[in-house]
Parts: sequence; C-alpha cells; structure tokens
Amino acid sequence: MLPSKNNFGQRLSKLVEQIYPDLDRDILSSKIVDAFWPEGTKPRKRGRQPSNNLWTEKDALLITYGNSIVDGVHKPLDLLHDFLLRRMKGVVNGVHILPFFPFTSDDGFAVSDFRAVNPQLGDWPDINRIAGEFHLMSDLVLNHVSSQGAWFNAYRQGQSPYDRFFFEASPDDDLDMVVRPRTTPLLQKVETTHGVRHVWCTFSHDQIDLDFRNPEVLLEFLRIIRLHVDNGVQIVRLDAVAFLWKEIGSPSIHLPQTHAVVKLMRLLCDYAAETVILLTETNVPKAENLSYFGKRDEAHAIYNFPLPPLILHAMMSGSAAYLQRWQKGMPPAQLGCAYLNFTASHDGIGMRPAEGILPKEEQDKMIDVIKDIGGLVSMRALPGGGEAPYEINTTFYEATGRTFDGPDGYHFDRFICSQTIVMSLEGIPAFYIHSMLGTRNDHEQVARRGMNRAINRHNWDYPSLNAVLDDPTTAHARVLAALSDRLKIRAEQPAFHPNATQFTMSLRDDVFGVWRQSLDRHQSIFALHNVSAKTVELATDAMNLIDDEDWVDLLTGEAIDTSDGTITLAPYQCRWITNRT
Repeated sequence: MLPSKNNFGQRLSKLVEQIYPDLDRDILSSKIVDAFWPEGTKPRKRGRQPSNNLWTEKDALLITYGNSIVDGVHKPLDLLHDFLLRRMKGVVNGVHILPFFPFTSDDGFAVSDFRAVNPQLGDWPDINRIAGEFHLMSDLVLNHVSSQGAWFNAYRQGQSPYDRFFFEASPDDDLDMVVRPRTTPLLQKVETTHGVRHVWCTFSHDQIDLDFRNPEVLLEFLRIIRLHVDNGVQIVRLDAVAFLWKEIGSPSIHLPQTHAVVKLMRLLCDYAAETVILLTETNVPKAENLSYFGKRDEAHAIYNFPLPPLILHAMMSGSAAYLQRWQKGMPPAQLGCAYLNFTASHDGIGMRPAEGILPKEEQDKMIDVIKDIGGLVSMRALPGGGEAPYEINTTFYEATGRTFDGPDGYHFDRFICSQTIVMSLEGIPAFYIHSMLGTRNDHEQVARRGMNRAINRHNWDYPSLNAVLDDPTTAHARVLAALSDRLKIRAEQPAFHPNATQFTMSLRDDVFGVWRQSLDRHQSIFALHNVSAKTVELATDAMNLIDDEDWVDLLTGEAIDTSDGTITLAPYQCRWITNRT
C-alpha cells in the first residue's frame, strides 16, 4: 500500500512520468515501491521533512578501503574493525568503506557483483559489525559495471533482461560534446550473440555504462539500495551519478533525467523507516555540484569538491585570498542539506572544481610543486579534442611538504592547519585514512600497478602501523594524535553543527577566518587559521568579540584578553575562540 497517496503517490508518479514518459506510470510506480519495500518491509506513513536533525556536531567520517590495513593473516575487515575501535572511537562516528564488493579493476569501482562482499575482505557479518558501531557509508556504483561481471556476460549472450542493460552507440554518432573524466576512447567494440555492438565507457573499457532508459536497471539498483540498508548502511554514496543518463548529441552529464532519478531515490529514502542519507559524488565546478541539492528534494549531502585544491593552494602560497573569495560566494546549505568537507580521498585532488576560481597560472604553480615532490598529474579529454589536468595524485600530507617558496620546517604544522580548516567549516568533516595517518606517497604501488591513483592507496601492514602509532615521536603518531584531539574538541561545540551559521571574515590574505554560531545562538566560535609561515597579529576589534563575554581558545585553553587589542597566531597556528566552554 502506498503511503500518503495524495503526497507520496503523486510525487512518485510525476517523477516516473518525467523519467519514463512513454511507460505506464502507475504500473512502474507500483514496481518501484515493491523493489524498495519488498515483502516484510513497509514505508513510513509520512515522509521525513527537511530539517537539521539528520546530523550534529558530533558527526565526522573516516574514508578508507576495506584493505587499507592488512597483515596477511586476518580478514582485512576484521583489522579495520579493530583499528576503528582502538584508534577512532570517540574521534569519528562514521566510516565510509570504499567499494567492498567483488570487482575487476579501479580498486573496487568496476563491480562484478553488487550483492556480495569481496571474500578477500570478509563477508556481510563483518560489515554488519562495523555498522553496529559506526554510521556506515557504502558506494552505489550505479553508472557502470565490470565488463567481466555476470550482468555484462549475460548482455553479450543476449540473455533477458540484461540484453537491454547497457548503453550502446555508434562510432558514427555525434559524440563530440560528451564530457569525459578520462582520455580513453568512449566506445568499445564488443562481440555479442546479436552481432557487433559498441558500448559506452565513461571511465574505462572495464567499466561498461548502464542504460537507465531501461526501467529494469533502475529497479535493480533500488533493490541493491534495500540490500545495503538492510545490512546497516545509513549513507548511500551515489558514485559518478552525474553521468548516469546519456543522450547522443549532448554532453551526457547533469541531464534532467539524472536529477529526476536522484529525486526519486530521495523520495524513497524520505519514506524509509530507516534513516538513509543520500550523498552525491559529482567532481565538477561549483554551480553544477550545488545543483544536486535540488530544491531540498535531491541529495541530502554533496561533496565540497573545491575545498581540496583551494586549501592546498592556500597552504602552498601562504595566501587564503582565493579560498576566502570562494567561501564568501558559497550559499549556506538548504534546510535538510549539508556539505561534506574534505581535503583528500581515494582519488586525487580534483582540479575541475577549481575552474573559474583559481587562475591557470596558480594551478600551474601547484602542479609544479606536486611534480617536484614526486606527485603525479592525471589528465582528462576535452570535448572536441585536447587534454587538461583532471586531478593531482598525491597524499595530502605529502602535498603540504613544501610551499611555492620551497621546503621549510613547518610541514607538520601546515598539514594540521589544512585539516583544521575542514573541521571549522559549515558541513560534515571527512578524513581519508592516509590523512589521519600522515601517510607518504607510495611510489612502489604506482610502479607495480601502473596507475597514478595508487600513490595515495597505500596498504598498511597492521603490526607495523601499530608500532609507529604507539611511538609518539613518529610523524604518523603525531598527526593522528593532533587530529584526534581537535576532532574530540569539535564534537562538543554546538557552533560546529553542520548547519550552524557561518560568516566568512575579511581579515587579511594570510588568515582564513570564519565565524560560526550555534543554531540556538548561545555559542560563537571565531575559527582562525594562519596559512603562512609568518607570525600574524590580528586586532580583536576586527572580530567583534563582545566585551562582556569571557573568550577562550578551545585549542590551547588560553583566555583571550580583549582589552589587549591583539590576537597572535604563530606560523600555521589555528585558534578556535569561543564564549562557551
């Protein structure tokens, strides 16, 4: 039975008609409900309304592969569980385990079986244990599947329904406008029982794009979401969702049908008995990325993709001018929506989101530094021909090792400053495991695997990792301790609620400052970050510190004397100055 027929049913029917105008919307709507709520489950009577109650200041995520930690003896998911309990409990309360399914390439993003856990990692009970202790995010890799998986094999053999699961095109079609994140040929020639076909491959020839014009593809992914939710997943990451719908003769990115599919999934999640948050992964310029909030009816959360290149530029240049300018132009997230803030992930530092923000000469300086420290650059194909930088490949810790002026003695402080900015901003902070651990670039993996992104995908030997983390003098232990301490402090501050008021302060180019105020207006925090190697003094009257309040720096415990008239920041020092402790 459909919940709130006059609301849910009408909204679902309208979306179905928008996506599949030539099909019977009532029949397809009924199939959609049955796919998401199979026998034994049922929707809420009323959908959740947009609110700020889906997250709090206590929320922070760790991003990791299921095998980022190994020992050659135990299941990697068991080791990850142990690491989370031993090192991350009370530091983060959520974990994004990157694709943990059987796969054939791209470190999990060429999925061969969406319903199984990769046996080299563990099994569903191992996932369930982690989900019982931490908010779990999983990947819905819905744009493509492995060329060696059961779905594509069935397609090649002409087996129904998979014979209509994949997007076909002709080399003679007009494909010049197609937006690509890679430089490989878009179409791949394959032999099938029905003859030669050319299938669409946005990312690689082992990742065959699905054809959502066939509603059976959508229904199958709704069943997969249900499987994830039933296994404890609370956050569903829609991987590469921007490319989901294709049309010959168009850019085949951000098409209206794509947004409608996200809206449909959001509608179902809002009526789910379980709390399910949709996160869209769209590594694109600002306006395109923001569009996935819709009108509070698409993604609950979106990645704040400009942050990684802008924060890195500030650290390298000693100036937060571009970061400040961009942040001032960023709207607060709509009610019921949030930004996911980060500097590093399993991928590289995307350069597309910096388009129109960082001038090309500034981007070139960053790339030169990255190359000097042994980092790499991946390119993308441009419509009509040519290439442009798509992403920088390096660990973020290594990337902060030097500035435009060369190496210095502030590497550790500069890196911690970069991560503290992520903690201070409106939104939910997320930290890649190799940032939490201060991991160096893994050149050996790049050479062995022939893939640029492998530089940032080190597999830690667990006994060795524990040894370096138990030694407080190692860089790895110092990084983890510093970030853990700050995250624990952050979790107790209502002014750091993901939707708390934010105002970007105009101070000076070498200081990035934001004012945060709690939803109940009881707490203010002035978050100050010196992005330079120089000691900086700020006038207290530039920050409107109220005279009759007692102000304290949460990071040092130091009382702030407003009568003194100045606040000093050492090189790369951060201060969280608040009126509530």
